[in-house]
Parts: sequence; structure tokens; C-alpha cells
Amino acid sequence: MLARLTRRAAAALAFLALASPALAYDGPVEKKTFTLASYTTAGGKTIPNVRVGYESYGKLNAAGDNAIFVPHFYSGSSHAAGKYQPADAAPGYWDPIIGSGRPLDTDKYFVVSADALVNLNTKDPNVVTTGPSTIDPSTGKPYGMSFPVVSYRDTVRVHKALLDSLGVKKLHAVVGASGGSIQAMEWGALYPDYVPRIVHVIGPGFDITPYVIEMIDVWMTPIRMDPKWNGGDYYGRDEPLDGVANALKIITITTRAHGWAEKTFGFKPADAAKAPGAAMGNAFAIEDALMKAGLARSRTADANSMLYTSKANQLYQLTDDDVKGMKASILFVPAKSDTIFPPELSERAAARYRALGKSAEVVVIDGDGGHLDGVFAVARQGDAIKAFLAK
Repeated sequence: MLARLTRRAAAALAFLALASPALAYDGPVEKKTFTLASYTTAGGKTIPNVRVGYESYGKLNAAGDNAIFVPHFYSGSSHAAGKYQPADAAPGYWDPIIGSGRPLDTDKYFVVSADALVNLNTKDPNVVTTGPSTIDPSTGKPYGMSFPVVSYRDTVRVHKALLDSLGVKKLHAVVGASGGSIQAMEWGALYPDYVPRIVHVIGPGFDITPYVIEMIDVWMTPIRMDPKWNGGDYYGRDEPLDGVANALKIITITTRAHGWAEKTFGFKPADAAKAPGAAMGNAFAIEDALMKAGLARSRTADANSMLYTSKANQLYQLTDDDVKGMKASILFVPAKSDTIFPPELSERAAARYRALGKSAEVVVIDGDGGHLDGVFAVARQGDAIKAFLAK
């Protein structure tokens, strides 16, 4: 499991980031696997032999209380920092804030990141995750759509078992972006005495909005419309790569913003010799680039796992009792140009939390990169994150 990312997947990630950070976490990065003999979901279904991959940076102290857990975003993985091999095209997605002297300072903290259940990157050799593409031991075939529905709460429970196995007695913080920010809140609700700090980057607050529930459904429509999806029964056959590629294209444009598109592409044609107005098949550069990126990413993604990951996001909703029971101080870090989880959602959640007599702060990532500024430009609020973690 130490093989590097495929060149196509790495190229697609670099495209989305526009410019991968030059620096990289300088410690060794190794993908490891955690296994539970069985896990019973929040819905009461038992899954045998549950596996998730994980990475760690820094060292756990003798008291077992200096760990920071980093859950990942929708299309991400546990690869949060550094490189598996020097020749890898790009480091982990949050490399600028994880490492010696950085906001998640590995001289002070033991930073752990793990793959979520039903992670969609099943064909990336560095991703280890149980989900619909996993072999069902009762049939000897992939689960497909018979795999139980899992929520992010289920993922958090599995990750808690992982941290227990590593000797973590209490977290210093949970820090996550987007889907990772949702998991961070679930950590605070499930284990209030274990989680004293939450950094909620580009997140929705305490529940997902109905608008985003439907947006996620739109993301998944191309997969369900691809005849090769076949109701989820495609393993061992031609896979619905066109559906996955188009879904990823829609995800990319909805997680970006106007300024990013204008600065990156403008009105340039995909081919200078083929003006978009000259023929229906002539494309703009932005259309061509996002389609190519979607096709590249589709080679490492599993269609059913995308559907299950989408469902996990849609199911997020903390109850009033959940929120009242939380003890963590929360730093909300929205992105100014985010149209999926705009800053007003963080402000609203922070006000709700403070009204309960709890601690909440909001700092905004400035920029015009959209939702993905929370992944690729989070270092703009690195000092605020560092100060919050030091409190």
C-alpha cells in the first residue's frame, strides 16, 4: 500500500489546485491499515472485517493527549501531508499547514488522518476503505448497492476505535474541511469529553442544508443515468466512467467560483483554431479542462462509493441535544466566495453555539476560489488556526 498515486489522479489533483504547494511535510509518510472484526452501523446493520487506511505525522506523547485528528473532505483521502515517494507529483492536500512549525505543528502534535468509510477513491492503491466495492464474504462478490447505508457518524465511530488502538487518551483537536468539518462536529457530539477543540473549515455548521442535499443529488445524476451503472451492478463489467467523469465535472464547477473561472480560463477556446461560435462541437477551455480532469479522476473513483459518500453527507444533522451536549470550543473557518457553505452558515452556527454559553469564533478565508479555498488556500488563515490550537 505504499505505491504512489497514479499519474492521472495526481495530475487531476494538481489541476484542481492550480498550483500545488512547493513545500512538503518532510517526515516519512506511510499508509497503514486499521481493521475491525465487525462494526454495527447506526442503522443496525453489521459489516464484517471493516478496514480503513490511515497516516500519522509527529509522535504521540506519554500522556496520549497531544493528537489532532484530520478527517478528509468528500473526494479526498487520508493523504493530508507529505509524499509517499519523492517523485510523487504532489504532497497531501493540507501540506501547507501540517508539519514542523506549521499550524498543525508536528513538533507538538501527533496528527492522524484516516480514510472515511465508502471512500470513493477505491482504485487509488494508497486508499484502504470498506464500502460497496468490497467483497461481501457471504457471497464472494462485491457488495454493490447491498452495502449498508453509512453516515459520517459511523465513520467517526470506526476512527475512534482506530485512535483507541494507537493509545490516544484524549484528542487535542479535530480539524477538517467540508465533509471533514462535518465529521469534526460529529466527533464533538459523540465524544464531548474527548474533543476539546474543533476547527470547522468550509462547513455547514450543525446540519447540512436542504439546498445542498439537492445539490449533491444533482452531482450524482450522471452516474445514475449512465447505462453502464446498471443499478450498481457493474463490477467485472464496463464501468460507468462517463457518468463518474461528468459527476466529478459538476462537483468541480460547483465547488469553485466566478473569480476562479475568469482568472484561470476566461473566454479562451479549448482549441485556438476552433472558435466556440463556429460549430456546436467547439468548446471553451473551461469545458474541455474540467471534462478532461473528470475523466482522469474517474479512473481512480468507484461510482457506487460516490453514491454512498453522497448519502453520508446528506444525512448530516445534529439534534438540539447533540449541540447542547458538546463541550468543544469551535473555530469556524468559512471561505468568502463559497457558494456551497457560505460564511453566513458559519456565523449562524457560531451565534447558536454562543447562545448556549459555549465558545465559538469565526475567521474567513479571503479569496475568489470558492468552496475549494478551504482545501487549497486554508493557509491564509493558518495563523488563526495555530492560535486557536494553542489556547
